Amino acid sequence: MKVILKQDIKGVGKKDQVINAADGYARNFLFPRNLAVPADTGNMNNLKSKNESVAFRKGEDLKEAKKIAERMKEITVKIAVKAGDNGKLFGGVTAKEIAESLKKDFNIDVDKKKVLLSETIKVAGSTKVDIKLNEGVIATVQVMVVPK
Repeated sequence: MKVILKQDIKGVGKKDQVINAADGYARNFLFPRNLAVPADTGNMNNLKSKNESVAFRKGEDLKEAKKIAERMKEITVKIAVKAGDNGKLFGGVTAKEIAESLKKDFNIDVDKKKVLLSETIKVAGSTKVDIKLNEGVIATVQVMVVPK
């Protein structure tokens, strides 16, 4: 019997996957626990339209991410930090500070986990930082750290 899974089931399949399950397994386990629905024409059409809308949304998100990436090429984020006489910073500039500065100064909302910073910036000056906007879209931003 063909069924459409409603959620991931270990050893069986992933959510929204159409599988061929034994009749007894489907009737006695999957259907009563609301883990699957029969793969009839109505449910298959619902699944198809859901997959199309997800694909459309991913495409729109990708276009938006590419637009933001183009805009970020010209952006220079300036962050003022306390520093010593030799230009060495007290503490450092973290991914969180870069994300907050992008939001405040340029109205670009980026999650701090998406800022690809291997370690905190500990010296004053200019540094290039990569930001992952979407799958396959990475923007580079110039970060200028200036002492207060």
